[in-house]
Amino acid sequence: MLSFDAVRLTLRAIALGSLIGMGEALAAEAEHALALHGEPRYGPGFEHFDYVNPQAPKGGTLKLANVAALTFDSLHPFILRGTAAEGMGRVFDTLTVQSLDEPFTQYGLIARSIEVADDHSSVRFNLRDTARFHDGEPITADDVAWTFRRLREDGHPRYRAYYADVDRVEVIDPLTVEFHFATTDNAELPLILGQLPVLPAHDWAERDFTATTLTPPLGSGPYRVASVEQGRRIVYERVDDYWAADLPVNRGRYNFDRISYDYYRDGTVALQALKAGEYHLRRENVARNWATAYDTPAVESGLLKRVEIPHDRPAGMQGFFFNTRRAVFADPAVREALAYAFDFEWTNENLFYGAYDRTRSYFQNSELAATGLPSEAELELLEPYRDQLPERVFTEAYAPPDTTDGSRRANLRRALALLRDAGWAVRDGTLTHTESGQPMAFEILLVSPSFERVVLPFKRNLERLGAEVSVRTVDPTQYQNRMEAFDFDMTVHVAPQSLSPGNEQRDFWSCEAAEITGSRNVAGVCDPVIDELVTAVIDAPDREALVTRTRALDRVLQWHFYAIPNWYIDRFRLAYWDRFGRPADNPPYGLALDSWWVDPERAARVDDR
Repeated sequence: MLSFDAVRLTLRAIALGSLIGMGEALAAEAEHALALHGEPRYGPGFEHFDYVNPQAPKGGTLKLANVAALTFDSLHPFILRGTAAEGMGRVFDTLTVQSLDEPFTQYGLIARSIEVADDHSSVRFNLRDTARFHDGEPITADDVAWTFRRLREDGHPRYRAYYADVDRVEVIDPLTVEFHFATTDNAELPLILGQLPVLPAHDWAERDFTATTLTPPLGSGPYRVASVEQGRRIVYERVDDYWAADLPVNRGRYNFDRISYDYYRDGTVALQALKAGEYHLRRENVARNWATAYDTPAVESGLLKRVEIPHDRPAGMQGFFFNTRRAVFADPAVREALAYAFDFEWTNENLFYGAYDRTRSYFQNSELAATGLPSEAELELLEPYRDQLPERVFTEAYAPPDTTDGSRRANLRRALALLRDAGWAVRDGTLTHTESGQPMAFEILLVSPSFERVVLPFKRNLERLGAEVSVRTVDPTQYQNRMEAFDFDMTVHVAPQSLSPGNEQRDFWSCEAAEITGSRNVAGVCDPVIDELVTAVIDAPDREALVTRTRALDRVLQWHFYAIPNWYIDRFRLAYWDRFGRPADNPPYGLALDSWWVDPERAARVDDR
C-alpha cells in the first residue's frame, strides 16, 4: 500500500500531467494569424509578404511633405487634444500587423500567437519574450493591459466606441494577456484588439496621459523620433537594434535609415518644393496639378517620375455632409432636395479635367457597395424594418442627381418641388418655411481655401433656389475645434472605410457617437434601424453575411441623404524623384511605401542633375 505522501505525489503528478496536456492543447489551437473570414493567405512558416523584396538594402533617407493648414503641436497621437505629428505610428508596435494583400488578416507581431475561445467569448495573446521597448525593457502583459485601460478611459473618445464590446482585460502571466468580451457575436473583436499599440507603462508612470507633449515618446517600433521643429519638421530614424527586424512580417520593410516630414501650409508652395528637390515623393491629390503642373524638364528626362498605381481600397464617402443636429437639415426631404444643386459633371469637367468618378456609396470602390436593387438576402434583413424605412430602400437603386443630359435647370426645378412638399416656399426671393416663417440660411464650413472653387458654384445654385448660403474658411485650429464640437451646418468631409467594416461603424453612425465630442459621426446620424444594422455588420458570422449586411446598411444611409456625394479615384497618383527601388507589384489594399528602398545609383544620378 502506498503511503499518504506517495499517494499525494502521485495525484500531483497526474494533475500536473493533465495541466501540461491542456497547455499543449491550447498551444495546438494557438494561431500565428487571424483572418476575419476564411483562412490567412500566409501559413505559419511564411518568410515574408509577397509584395516586399526581402533582399531590399537598408540605408538612405526618404523626405516627405505634409501639406495641411493645420501643423502639429504634439507627439501624442492617442488623445483628442492637440494635433499629432505625421508618421508617429512608426514609433509604436502593435500586438499584430495587417497584411495589404488580404481584406482583413492580422499576423502576430508583439504577439507570438493568438487564441480565440471556441465560443468567441475571449481572445488571448501570447507575447514574444524577445519584444522590447527602445530602452531595452521587455514588453509585458501588464503593458498591454495598462495601454488598453488608458486608451479606453483617457484616450481619444473613439476608443470607447471601438472597444465597447470588451468587458475586461486580464493578465494571465507576464507574457499572456486575455480580453474578455461582453458579447460572443463580434467576430472582429480579436482582430481589432490585435491592432492595439502597446505603450510602456513605466514611461508614463509620472506623466499625464491626457496632456499633449513634444517630448519624444518611448516606443517599440521600427523608428524613433530623431528631431522635432514644432509645426515645421519631424525626423524619424530607424532603430538599429529593432527587436522585430527579422520577423517574417517585417522582412523587406522599413528600409530607410531616416524619414522626414516637412510641413507646408500652401499646396502650391509644396508642389514647387518637390520640383526643386526639397523632398522626394508626393501623393498628388489635386487633379489640376496632375494634368498641368508637371510639364518640366525633370519629368521629360525621367528623373522626376509620375506614376499611377491602381488599388482596390474602398473609397468611402467624400461629400458635403449635413449636420442633422441643425433643425434646417433635420428633414431628409430637404437634404435630398439640396443635392440637386450640386453639379458634379460640370465640376469634374471644368475643374478636375475629367479625372474623377462620382461617388454614390458609403463603401465606394468595393464589393460592399449597395448597387442595383436589394438582393433577396438584403430584403430578408431589411423587411422587419419596412415601416421605419423609406419605401425606395426596397424598390429603387440609389443614384445621386446628375446633369449628363444637360438638365441643370430640370434639377433645380426638381429641388424646388421637393422643398415645396417639405413645407418650403419662395417668398420675395427667399426660401422660407411656410409654418415657422424662418428663411433657409446656413453656412458651409471649410478649412482649405482651395475648395472654395468647388463650393462657390454650388453656393450659386443653392441661392437660385432661394437659400441664404455663406461660405466660411477658417484657420485649422478653429476648424478642428468646431468639428469636434459639431459646431457647423454643412462641411466637406470624408468618411473612410475598410474592406472589413466592423466596430468602427458605431463611431460613424450610432446614436451614442452622435453625442460624443470628437466622434466621427459628423452628420449626427441617430436612427434605431441604423443602430441595429451597424450591430448586424459587427456580428456578421462570415464574409457573405458581412457583404450582405454592409450593403443593407449602405442602402439605408444612401436613402437618408446624410451627404451630397462628391467624387473618388481608384488609383494612387505619385510624383517622386527617381532615387528609389520598389517591388514590381504593389498590394491591392494599400500603398506599401515601407517596402521601397534607396537605389544608390539612381539617387546619385538625381543628385547630380
